[in-house]
Amino acid sequence: MKAFRLLLSITAFAIISVSSFSQENISIDKVIAIVGNERILLSDVEQELLRIKMQGSTSQNLDRCQILEQLLMQKLLLTQAKIDSLEVNEGSVEMEVERRLNYFINQIGSEKALENYFNKPIFEIKDDLREIIREQQLTQQMQQKIIEKVKITPADVKSFYKHIPKDSLPEIPQQYVLQQIVIYPPDAEKAKLEAKEKLLEIRNRILNGESFTTLAALYSEDRASAIKGGELGFRSREELVKAFADAAFNLQKGQVSQVVETEYGYHIIQLIEKRNNQVNVRHILLKPQFTTDMLSRAVQKLDSIATLIRTDSLTFDEAALKFSQDKKTYLNKGVMINPYTNTLFFEKEHLQPSDYYAIKDLKVGEFSEPFESRDEHANVVFKIIRIKQIIPKHKANLKDDYAIIQQLTKSNKENETLQDWLTKKVKTIYIKVDSDFHGCKFHTKGWIK
Repeated sequence: MKAFRLLLSITAFAIISVSSFSQENISIDKVIAIVGNERILLSDVEQELLRIKMQGSTSQNLDRCQILEQLLMQKLLLTQAKIDSLEVNEGSVEMEVERRLNYFINQIGSEKALENYFNKPIFEIKDDLREIIREQQLTQQMQQKIIEKVKITPADVKSFYKHIPKDSLPEIPQQYVLQQIVIYPPDAEKAKLEAKEKLLEIRNRILNGESFTTLAALYSEDRASAIKGGELGFRSREELVKAFADAAFNLQKGQVSQVVETEYGYHIIQLIEKRNNQVNVRHILLKPQFTTDMLSRAVQKLDSIATLIRTDSLTFDEAALKFSQDKKTYLNKGVMINPYTNTLFFEKEHLQPSDYYAIKDLKVGEFSEPFESRDEHANVVFKIIRIKQIIPKHKANLKDDYAIIQQLTKSNKENETLQDWLTKKVKTIYIKVDSDFHGCKFHTKGWIK
């Protein structure tokens, strides 16, 4: 299982930057390994040690040999990716650069503090990150290519479960199987019309010379992009919902779209730049706003439905089919599907806080009072939720947690496939490891020739 965990770490493995830590942290640097045409520096290992320390670990828990082997595996995968001419999505790279940079800034306190920590201006830190993330994505693509044909059968799952040490099985928290009846606020069309009219007013202000970025920061309900003036960064058509993508890809540089409706609300879009099969746009998002009266009437409607269920005029199953406005669940008697696992089972962390608060004190068969919640697109809805089943906390087993055991089986087989590939590949590519690390007990044989 130790080797299993080591191989699993490849996908998640990430280096903050190359040669980007201040010289007070790394006094002497040198090449400690070569894989094909790829070099590994001593600073790469030390930087990963620092990254782990930033996350709360101490040096006593760290293993430089294990970190070096992770780097060797990463460089071997990268070398093969280049041989196979794999390419990355540059839009995806830019999104990850921004996400990770924002994370670092939040961790350290400010952009200036980050520059001081790395002893570099922010644009150089971004350049370092960009190259690292590009390499990571190539590495992940290569790893996926190696394991993409791995298939498992029910017999494989049973065999894996039979032989895995029981203390290695995951502990499954308490889970719920839930049903819901969902009502959208009445007079939704009126609220939608008001949102569109407000967005048209904003569009006219932009056409009359006001700044799109300023108005996005003031009004857009997509707060993640609003702080950047509505800018989304480079995205491919596949990364955008269809209506949004159709509008964005038909714009000319600087042009502002008409109002575009998606499941998230209403948008106006401005094209910043087209590059190959990607666009960089900024947008302003508005969602329908509901009056107190509209919200009250939604609660009253759910109260009436709840009364019908309590007086046995309808079962919950029948009421969900007849009244629920959630298209994904009403035909299935309101039974909810966990979007994180694609199963019927919800852990506490998988539920919206409002949903968990509504059901936390209920017993099997009981249902909540009407309450306000959000759908998967963050639109206002009202719900009543019934607990259909509670599965107590337990060790994973085949009867209750087949999907989890199935995924563990598949991951184990994927790692065996990857390990076989590594064992063969180290024999065919030039690899040299510095003598200072010859005492390391690597999992894969062949790193040291």
